[in-house]
Amino acid sequence: MYEAILVCSVALIAVALYGFYSKRHMIKMVISVEILVNAANLLLIAFGAYRAPGYVELLPQSLAILSISSAGGVTAVALALILAVYKVYGTVDVRKLRRLRG
Repeated sequence: MYEAILVCSVALIAVALYGFYSKRHMIKMVISVEILVNAANLLLIAFGAYRAPGYVELLPQSLAILSISSAGGVTAVALALILAVYKVYGTVDVRKLRRLRG
């Protein structure tokens, strides 16, 4: 049971890292970071339940809930910044925005 959860979490981490490093669209990068945070939360919950059969720790669950709520706020701020960048520069491609450095 725990092995399947760990494999799923590692697969999510691999997908998120691939999406973050291969895509240059800012919204896709934010989605990749969200997938990475969710994979880390899944690992945290799995390790919290791994201690003893039938015993579940409350600390990893509370940390995961805190992480989910803070990730939602960070995503909202990131999307607001992306919207502001799009209004000013007309693009959300990271490669095109790198040329704008002074």
